[in-house]
Amino acid sequence: MRAPTLILLLAIALRGQAGAQTVAPKKIHASVGRVFGAGTQVDTLSTAHGPVLRALRHDSLLGYAVVRDVRGKDQPITFLVAVDNAGRVLDVDILVYREPYGGEVVYESWRRQFRGRSAADSVRLGRPIRNISGATISSNAVTLGVRAALEDLAALRHDGVLR
Repeated sequence: MRAPTLILLLAIALRGQAGAQTVAPKKIHASVGRVFGAGTQVDTLSTAHGPVLRALRHDSLLGYAVVRDVRGKDQPITFLVAVDNAGRVLDVDILVYREPYGGEVVYESWRRQFRGRSAADSVRLGRPIRNISGATISSNAVTLGVRAALEDLAALRHDGVLR
């Protein structure tokens, strides 16, 4: 992806989100590249549920990603949810964590719990997503945000917007 494309994608991805703050385009690029692999091309679909990033390689659809904000204790937590073509989570990436405490949600060991889950699965704190002692508010906020993102993506798939 070229830098101007990333800036445009980022501006579209965060437009209209209450409390949304800027995220370095390099972070979005690095996150999408890490999840979908090197050479991934991204375009943006404008949907009723907000912008959706579509990941492609050589005209093959790899999956979709959304950038969302959730409210931590006092500050927004900006994250990316990437799913495959079937709507299963490939990964959740915390792009910006702004709180002074509870930053353990950025750890891969906690985020991996979401992998393979879809909107049809239970995505709730406590069962099956484990809480992080000392980061309960952040754990709950990110879990609710991931669940909402999966529900939105599933609705878009159901409506034929995402194939």
